[in-house]
Amino acid sequence: MPVNKVEKIWMNGKFVNWDDAKIHVLSHVVHYGSSWFEGIRCYGTKKGSAIFRLDRHVQRLFDSAKIYRAEIPFTKKEIESAIKETIKVNKMKACYIRPVVYRGYGDVGVSPIGCPIDVSIIVWEWGKYLGSDALDKGIDVRTASWSRPAPNTLPTMAKTGANYMNSQLIKLEALADGYAEGIALDVHGQISEGSGENIFVVRDGSIVTPPLIDALLPGVTRASVITLAKEAGISVTESHIPRELLYIADEVFFTGTAAEITPIRTIDRMTVGDGKPGPVTRELQKRFMKIVQDGKDSHGWLTFVK
Repeated sequence: MPVNKVEKIWMNGKFVNWDDAKIHVLSHVVHYGSSWFEGIRCYGTKKGSAIFRLDRHVQRLFDSAKIYRAEIPFTKKEIESAIKETIKVNKMKACYIRPVVYRGYGDVGVSPIGCPIDVSIIVWEWGKYLGSDALDKGIDVRTASWSRPAPNTLPTMAKTGANYMNSQLIKLEALADGYAEGIALDVHGQISEGSGENIFVVRDGSIVTPPLIDALLPGVTRASVITLAKEAGISVTESHIPRELLYIADEVFFTGTAAEITPIRTIDRMTVGDGKPGPVTRELQKRFMKIVQDGKDSHGWLTFVK
């Protein structure tokens, strides 16, 4: 989906015009995928514009960079402030936020030593990631033929650009076959996650979701949904999930900053439950939307942009 331009992008502490936000073609990130990023949403709540779990997202950004021995040349508080300023400068009431850290123009070899660490923050309007009807009607997905990386190859706890080449293969395969999304298995054949979403399975009123050791990103929305489910009295277990459990589940749904809480109605052309969002999914959607739409936040998850 094309991105609607805004006026300014924050780059290394300065605002530049959208069309002037460029990097050199010999930047390390272009050749080796050396970037770390976040996807964050600012919601136009009834109480004003609010960023969902800003501190948790920024912490994960710093964690991702640290895993790859990259030191971000700004503090967490400076990045949080820059995100808020970028929203205000562009007069956004609601938007998607993309802070990205990347190795810039320096040495062209595989070793990143000698390359600067650059930081940019972009905001834009972004609707429903998996389609306008996805949250209400659910989506059709397939099990991917591509697996997530083995634990001793690429660290999946890092939200790094390089990992999303794997995600692209999963997504492109799904789209080519007429599905909205794919579900990847880990190297051991257990359910991992979607190309850009965590996954939850409901059976007999209880929820199970894969643990981090099954090659998935520690999702911020994932953690939030686990909290909301427990508050609703719904049992949540982190456990390995065999592929066949997807076919006999009562409900299955994705979570993510872009996807929010998206029901899955079919998997591999097999109907999930009765083919529509189930009561557990609906309850969690209601609780989530009460926070991000109404601004009724008892968790301290919202950072209001004043």
